[in-house]
Amino acid sequence: MKIALVGYGKMGHMLEQSALSCGHEVVTTVDVAAPDAKVKVAAGDGAAVAAAVQSSGAEGVIEFSHPTAVMGNIQALLPTGIPLVVGTTGWTDREAEVAALAAKCGGTLMRSANFSIGVNLFYKIVQEAASFVSNFSEYDMAVWEMHHNQKADSPSGTALEIARRVMAGNSAKTEMVTDAFHERPKANQLHVSSTRCGSVPGTHTVFFDSPADTIELTHTARGRQGFANGAVHALENLCSLLATGKLERGRLYGMADVFPGLFD
Repeated sequence: MKIALVGYGKMGHMLEQSALSCGHEVVTTVDVAAPDAKVKVAAGDGAAVAAAVQSSGAEGVIEFSHPTAVMGNIQALLPTGIPLVVGTTGWTDREAEVAALAAKCGGTLMRSANFSIGVNLFYKIVQEAASFVSNFSEYDMAVWEMHHNQKADSPSGTALEIARRVMAGNSAKTEMVTDAFHERPKANQLHVSSTRCGSVPGTHTVFFDSPADTIELTHTARGRQGFANGAVHALENLCSLLATGKLERGRLYGMADVFPGLFD
C-alpha cells in the first residue's frame, strides 16, 4: 500500500519504520517543522496538507500530528476520500462535527486514543473488572496516568477511554472529574488524574480501593513502537474492509470496527 504520513515527529518516524517493515511504501511525509519531512507546510495550512497527500498517490493516510493541528488536517483530508487513520488526541469533543463532515463528503476516518493492542485488551479487562467489583459497595474506583513531559494534552485520550470503560462497568460512577478536587468527592464521581514527567511512554492504572485492601490494574508501555504497529495494521484493515464492502465510506470507525471480534 502507498501510505502518506501527516506528522513526522518521533511517532511519524516510527510509523514509517513500521510501514516499511510491513512491506508498504511511504510516498510522502508532511510536517510543519521536521527538517527531514518530504513536504513542509505552514502551520494551519490544511489545504497544503491535502494537496501534498493527493499528489503523492497515497492510498491511505496516517495522521499523528498535534492537538492544535488535527482538526484542520481532518477537515482538509476527509474530502479527498483517501482512508484516514488518526492517532492524534484532544478532539473528542468535536467528533459529532467530524462525523457530519464524513457523511457529507464521503470520507472515511478511523480513530483511536491508543492503537496499542495491549491497551485495547486492557480496556476490555478494566470494564469487566469494574463490572465485577461494582457488586461490592465498599470499593471505590479511580484512574491515574503518567506520560512524558512533551505530551500536549492532559488527561491522555487513553486515560479518558479507560475512565469511560470503568463507568460502563460501574453504573454508580456517573461523572468523570479530571481537575483537582477542592472538596470531598461525591460517591458518583470518578477521579482521573495525570502526571507529566521525563520520558515515560505511558502508564495507566485503575485503582479499586476498600478499607481492607487495594486492587490495581496497570498497563505500562515500554515504548511507542506498539502504537505505530497498531496504527499501520489499523490502516491495512480499514482499507481492506472498505474494499470488500464490510465497512461503508462516509463514516467514523474505531478499533472494534477494524479488528472485528477482538475489541468489541
